[in-house]
Amino acid sequence: GAAGTLFSNTTALSGRVPPPPPLLGAARPLSSAPQQKKKTVKLFWRELKQADRPQKCHFGRGTVWASLDKVEVDTARLEQLFESKAKELCVTKVTMGTKKAVILVLDPKRSNAINIGMTVLPAIHVIKSAILSFDEFAISKEGIEKILTMVPTEEEKQKIQEAQLADPDVPLGSAEQFLLSLASISALTARLQLWSFKLNYEALEKEIAEPLFDLKLGMEQLASNRTFRRILATLLAIGNFLNSTSVKGFELSYLEKVAEVKDTVHRQSLLYHTCKLVVDKYPESSDVYSEIAAISRSAKVDFELLSENLVQLERRCKASWDNLKVVAKHETKVALKTKMTEFLKDCTQRIIILKVVHRRVINRFHSFLLFLGQPSSSVRDIKVTAFCRIISEFALEYRTSRERVLTLKRKRTTVRERRKTRGKMITEVPRPPAEAEQEEEHENMKNLLISSPPGLSADHRGLRRSRAVKSKSPSVMSAARDDGSNFQDDATDDIMNRLVKSVSQNPSQRTSNPRTRKRSNLNRKSSELRRTLWSGLGVDAAQIQELSSKPGETV
Repeated sequence: GAAGTLFSNTTALSGRVPPPPPLLGAARPLSSAPQQKKKTVKLFWRELKQADRPQKCHFGRGTVWASLDKVEVDTARLEQLFESKAKELCVTKVTMGTKKAVILVLDPKRSNAINIGMTVLPAIHVIKSAILSFDEFAISKEGIEKILTMVPTEEEKQKIQEAQLADPDVPLGSAEQFLLSLASISALTARLQLWSFKLNYEALEKEIAEPLFDLKLGMEQLASNRTFRRILATLLAIGNFLNSTSVKGFELSYLEKVAEVKDTVHRQSLLYHTCKLVVDKYPESSDVYSEIAAISRSAKVDFELLSENLVQLERRCKASWDNLKVVAKHETKVALKTKMTEFLKDCTQRIIILKVVHRRVINRFHSFLLFLGQPSSSVRDIKVTAFCRIISEFALEYRTSRERVLTLKRKRTTVRERRKTRGKMITEVPRPPAEAEQEEEHENMKNLLISSPPGLSADHRGLRRSRAVKSKSPSVMSAARDDGSNFQDDATDDIMNRLVKSVSQNPSQRTSNPRTRKRSNLNRKSSELRRTLWSGLGVDAAQIQELSSKPGETV
């Protein structure tokens, strides 16, 4: 009814037949684009190439992957749960949060490396002025090496400039801005290489000169070492006896095997027996190792690499001359050009001298091998490092064996001395001179302390003076003052006399008085009474009273 009337009116007005309504389940029109999947977290696993192979095994046919059931998952839920939150970086423009858009041209790894390097470098304007003036106080050697790895290529420079021209209102990224600032420095690579050579030359020269000096010194130390010659002579004598020969010498490469040859009885090494013979025959001999320190240092140096470093140093010096020519075209400071020219002239002269020293030291090493009896046909085939290592390791093993021999020798001497005194009393054993002198000195002091003054009577020597007697016996004190000038020290002598007697007597003769408990303050009156009674007594009466008060003694 109403719908038919509306359809007829619409048809009459438009003059066209409207399209039919879409059917249920029909496909969506092509104009609507499919919904794009969100970026999700990735699983970095390794794909199996033969997950569905049909081979049969003990556990069944094929692999476990072929027998798995297909599982339906909620993709929308997983997309929501594992959506990646990482910020996306665009190639030309990047918008990160609320920050301004910046232009990124470099590879992410390259950009990250530059940003990390910038954290240890000063500001870009400081770097630029320091490179132009070769200011070593502004940038260190490590900073120069770091900047050399960050120098922009022509392609990077061109891309950054094109991106900046295409979008002048958008700023460059930090790494791009840093590279563009470096590219603005004239002759950047030449300046950095020249500056790096200037800063590193002293260290490079030292790495070459010091090992050469050590090798020269080590050959002199080994040639003049008497203990080393005695060791070689002892080894030669032992070898001639064991081999029933009479050879004049042997190659020093055999020193590596001396510690491996052992006797068949005690399983001691040939080096041990050689060391024992040297120590017994030459007690003043040394341990060799401490006297050839330069050889030990040379054993840690690769002299082939040292030769290559010398050649490389010469090449860098020549390249520095070329870099100086490039820098001079863009440099207006005459003082700077003069300074670098003088530096390179000095380096050239020193490198020439260093090459001469190297050649002469190596020739001396070859003559040293001839001195040691090495055949002339094999002299140039022997490596410096290998030879020094053989000598150094042998000397170290010899020192260890020598310490062992000396230790055993001291122990045997101690056992021998103990056997001499076994079964004897201490009084029968003769004392060493030092102990005899101490004993004599002790006896002299003892006699000096025991001896009494010449004017002192027997009664006064034996009298024990107490505080009460000394304070209340004027007759005795007056008699002592009449005995001469030395009698004024009678009290001190008497005390020392009693001390010496108590110390010098045997422990068995000493009387051990039982310990008495400390008296309390309740007996203070009785003690005061005794002191009052004794104070009025004479010397004889006081002595009698004192003796009677001792337990076990009678008057």
